Amino acid sequence: WNKIEHRLFSQITRNWAGQPLRTHQIIVDLIGKTTTATGLTVQCVLDTDDYPTGLRYTSKDIEDLPITRHDFH
Repeated sequence: WNKIEHRLFSQITRNWAGQPLRTHQIIVDLIGKTTTATGLTVQCVLDTDDYPTGLRYTSKDIEDLPITRHDFH
């Protein structure tokens, strides 16, 4: 649960209500124009980079990831 994200997602949904979401760029533009009554704003950029798919990782690769649990959880 992230209070900021929760507040922003509801505003993003309201901001694009009734708008045809025909392209990724339209979606990015609508998200980027979102604000809240308290002044929160959104920065949104379309990531067009290519990323490899089908990568395989060993159990050791996963174990070696430096993952730490946040105190919140």
